[in-house]
Amino acid sequence: MSDEVHVPSDGSREARVTSVVVTGFYHETAFYGSDDDFLAHAVPFLEDGLRAGEPSVVACTESNSSLLRAALGDAAVIYRPGADQYSRPSDAISSYRDLFREHTADGAQQMRVVGDVPHPGMGARWDWWARYEAAVNQAYAEFPVWGLCPYDTRTTPAEVLADVVRTHPNVATTPGTHEANSGYREGLAASSQVPDVLEQGAPVVELVDPSAGAVREAVGAAIGGMSLSEDDAHDVVYAASEVVTNGLTHGVAPVRFRLWADGSRVLVAVTDRGNGPSDPLAGLVPTTETLSAGLGLWILHRTCDYVSMGREGDGFTVRVSVGGQT
Repeated sequence: MSDEVHVPSDGSREARVTSVVVTGFYHETAFYGSDDDFLAHAVPFLEDGLRAGEPSVVACTESNSSLLRAALGDAAVIYRPGADQYSRPSDAISSYRDLFREHTADGAQQMRVVGDVPHPGMGARWDWWARYEAAVNQAYAEFPVWGLCPYDTRTTPAEVLADVVRTHPNVATTPGTHEANSGYREGLAASSQVPDVLEQGAPVVELVDPSAGAVREAVGAAIGGMSLSEDDAHDVVYAASEVVTNGLTHGVAPVRFRLWADGSRVLVAVTDRGNGPSDPLAGLVPTTETLSAGLGLWILHRTCDYVSMGREGDGFTVRVSVGGQT
C-alpha cells in the first residue's frame, strides 16, 4: 500500500512520498530519455487521477499526446494542444487559471496536468518560459493541482535542464516516486538572457533617456517602410513607448533605448541601471495597480511575439520582438 502525504499550500512536505494529496499547487518535474520512459511517468500519473475522479489534463506536443492516446485509449482525459496552451507564458497562465477555477467551482477536490513546456529543443526561446516555470509556483498556489512537467533529455539543452531543476519544488526521480527537490531555489530562474540575432548589427534607433513621445515618433519613422501588418506596427509602437515609460518611471537612469529591424521583424531593447521588478509575476499576470509596471508589461506579454526580461552586465533589460520569427 503506497504512502500518502498531505501537501498544504505553503509548500511544506515530507522529503519522499509515493502518492500525493494536494490543497495547493504541487509542481513536479520528471526527466526521460525515451518514449517508454515518458509513458512510464505519465500513464500511471493520469490513470491514478482518473481512478480518483480527478479532472486530468494533457497539454503536450503532438507526438507525446499521440503516445498517451494510444496508451490510454478512450479514457476521459482532457486533451489540449500543447502549441495552443503554451503559445505565450501569460496566455498559458490565464488559460490554466480559468480551467482550474472552472473545475474547482464544479467541485473538483484535486486536478492533474501533464504539460510539455516549450524550450529550444522544441524550437522555442527559453528565457520567458524559465520565468513561467518559476512564476507558476505562486500563480497556481491557490488551486489543488498536481502538475507534472516532463522534459526529454534527448532534446532539452543542459542549461534548460538546470533551470528546470531550480524551478520545480518536486521531482519524480523514477516513475511513481515523488520527492522534494533539493535543487529547487525559490524565486526567478537564474537563466541569463540570450541576445537576439538582430543585435549582431548596429541598431536603427538608439536614444538615451528619451520621452515616450520621442520614442513613438522615432519608432514610427523607423518602421514606416517595413512589411509589418497594421497590428504588428501598432504593437511595436505601443511596446516601445510602454517599456521606455516603465524604465523612466521604475528604473534607474540612464535609460537606453535601442531598436533593430530586418524588414519583417522589429526588436526593441530598453536597459536601465536598476534591478527590475521585484515581483516574479510582473508581466505574466494582470494588475490594476496604477503605481505598478505590471499592467503595461502584461499587455506586452499578451500581444508581442516575444518578451524577455532580466539583469545583464550593464543593468536590467527588457527585450520585445514583434513580427517574423524569433
